[in-house]
Amino acid sequence: MTTLSNEQRIRKLLRLVAQQNASDLHLVVGRYPTIRLDGKLYPLTQESILSAEDTQALSDGMLTAENKKRLITDGQVDFSYNFEEKARFRTNIFYQRGSLSVAMRLVSGRLKSLEELNLPLALYDFTHEAQGLLLITGPVGHGKSTTLSALIDFINHNQEKHIITIEDPIEYVYEQDRCIINQREVGRDTKSFQEGLRSVFREDANVVLIGELRDLDTISTAMTAAETGHLILATLHTNDTAQTIDRIVDVFPAHQQNQIRSQLASVLLGVISQRLLPKVGGGRVPALEIMINNHAVENLIRENKTYQIDSVVETSLRDGMMSLDKSLADLVQKGEVTTDDAFLYSNNREYLQMLISRNE
Repeated sequence: MTTLSNEQRIRKLLRLVAQQNASDLHLVVGRYPTIRLDGKLYPLTQESILSAEDTQALSDGMLTAENKKRLITDGQVDFSYNFEEKARFRTNIFYQRGSLSVAMRLVSGRLKSLEELNLPLALYDFTHEAQGLLLITGPVGHGKSTTLSALIDFINHNQEKHIITIEDPIEYVYEQDRCIINQREVGRDTKSFQEGLRSVFREDANVVLIGELRDLDTISTAMTAAETGHLILATLHTNDTAQTIDRIVDVFPAHQQNQIRSQLASVLLGVISQRLLPKVGGGRVPALEIMINNHAVENLIRENKTYQIDSVVETSLRDGMMSLDKSLADLVQKGEVTTDDAFLYSNNREYLQMLISRNE
């Protein structure tokens, strides 16, 4: 029986991830290699259960000397791993109970349009704005980066702009078309999101993609950039518009919060809150809350009445807004998701039930 080298083993596993159209690969001591498919974990029982020596050896085959140092110093390291020039994996290697674990997320090698992602084409309207802040929110693993990449790629093929991305790590690689695109990786090309974002003021940027708004300094600088002639696209790990606005404001000291509410009210273009649900028949399908900033929303943000924004979203369908529950009800009506799955992601189950009953 032929023994595979560590490089051959990791490539075999990654090839399987790509063939199965899985989203993630997990390598954990004491477990079979495990893939995530349509949101569920499946152990690869045809493989051997992993030992500490296995995860160490498989990690060593992917780590550069610099990343090995960062792993030892910080206890974890993030990086992108190119697989046979066909796909990229966003990779995190970390210590747990003295041994290494590996989590790898497949980043599609090909950029997809909003249409291919089953997202409303109206989201492209945000890309025509000269300045402001657009936030894509939702839990980890629900397609925020993929949605952002579709918007950036649309700008690339339809406008003449200078685009700078600040990511940790770089996920999608863009082929420059009508735009100049500079992609900067935190830890390699810039020290931090904050430092990379500060430098865009000196780099003649028009559009800036920020992989994640993580802290006060990054959020503050992003809002300033959105005020001063930049279109800022960013992600945040929040569940809806109200929570997103509260999270941003709450990052700041109490004495600054009124000023921040006013600033955010004026620079915010919209919030897209995204969930990926299991699709009937296989795959996943997105459900969205779409909030477009208008005078009503602007006033609610300024007056610290974010809890009322849901009502504005629910009653502004004609203006292009969409509540998450309306999106879920539409998916149930089309037969794309089950009622049970829709309820799992609902913000208001009674309201969702009413919408589903009305459509029956």
